Amino acid sequence: MKYPALCPIALLAALLFSSASAADLLPGRANVRSTTLANGMKIIVWPSHDIPNVALYNYVHVGSRNEAIGVTGLAHFFEHMMFNGSARRAQGEFDKLMEAQGGSNNAFTSDDVTVYQDWFPRSALELVFDLESDRLGHLAFVPSVVESERNVVYSERRLRIEDSNQGTLTEQVQSTAFAAHPYRIPTIGWPSDIKAWKIEDLQNFFRTNYAPNNCTLVLVGDLEPDEVFALAQKYLAPLARQEPRAPLRTIEPDQLGEKRVTVERKGQTPLLYLAYKAPPPTDPRFAALSLLLTVLAEGDASRLHRLLVEDKKLAISVDSYLQEGFDPGLMWLLLALPAGGDVAVAQQALDDELARIVRDGVTAAELRRAKNLSATGFWKAVATIDGKARLLGEYDVIHGDWRGAFEAPAKYEQVTLEQIKAVALAVLQNRHRTIGVLVPTSKAGEG
Repeated sequence: MKYPALCPIALLAALLFSSASAADLLPGRANVRSTTLANGMKIIVWPSHDIPNVALYNYVHVGSRNEAIGVTGLAHFFEHMMFNGSARRAQGEFDKLMEAQGGSNNAFTSDDVTVYQDWFPRSALELVFDLESDRLGHLAFVPSVVESERNVVYSERRLRIEDSNQGTLTEQVQSTAFAAHPYRIPTIGWPSDIKAWKIEDLQNFFRTNYAPNNCTLVLVGDLEPDEVFALAQKYLAPLARQEPRAPLRTIEPDQLGEKRVTVERKGQTPLLYLAYKAPPPTDPRFAALSLLLTVLAEGDASRLHRLLVEDKKLAISVDSYLQEGFDPGLMWLLLALPAGGDVAVAQQALDDELARIVRDGVTAAELRRAKNLSATGFWKAVATIDGKARLLGEYDVIHGDWRGAFEAPAKYEQVTLEQIKAVALAVLQNRHRTIGVLVPTSKAGEG
């Protein structure tokens, strides 16, 4: 199997990491400071004066992982509700005030966290602190607004899951892969739960999870730490600390054999999804596993794309995803087959190649390419204030310490062929995987 020559940017990144760590090469990294307010809110600041703007990320430590039967989807629901007014401000005023200053915002929810993002000129810094404090401390629960957002969320579920073959199969595989752990819960929630939420459910969830001691605030841009900490004392320190949420005690039991899900739905393209149980980001094998997945399925030069798409024509696309959460999650391989494609033949070819990886490992050239892609991705991220903010937040909240972000490239560079082979042997076990197959039919069905 042949691979293209290294791109110049990737080669430069590889050379840089052979002699220095990211901490040495990033200007201003030494100026990163963090503090924790008396109410438990952690704040991380990275001054970056290239442009007169600021990126703010508020990591709220709650996702579908913290939900239970009957009240699923609440973490995602609050991603919507947090923009819908407070005791001091009307619905829509949050966006209007920020946009009037040239700012914008967004949010996303995962299995583990809900993240609120603001991008704005530094002149709007105090306004944004006021807005963030207001919605954390005084969110309004107006019944008509709740019902409106409930309908919005239900419509989003129809669009992303019920009207999507990919979304349906992903949900079915994930809910089957986990027997006990709440990672089996879809982030968007189950339909009957979305319809059944009560105001008391929302208020209890908000009071417990949107406490300052359950938040990590990250700011990067044209600012100074002391300035940020002073504003935090003024606007965020008065927010009342809440009793911490009870820690999740459920540990997913060992999977004793391969699971399989078959879904029949209207469509033309068969789908074959494989989800392997995988270690969390804090596991010392995680870097090797991430690089293995890059070798397998990232880009047209990846092993599975060349084999299944270009050579054998058994698939029209090969994608992958590695869950990065607080607990052991899933490593996904996602195949879309051509119309009329034979799932059994595609799976056999895939299984044969994965067995070859377990037996023989990967080549030095494949590992070099994966490391180059990883290094390039890191440098692309830290080239922007947004990328810097997300990097600090992810490492502090998910990996345990923002400082690890600056050591990650060197850690990836140090991964060996033997470590790749060892993690392949540990993870690519049939008994620890769940297979999902979508069989297209000529008419819609329940599946």
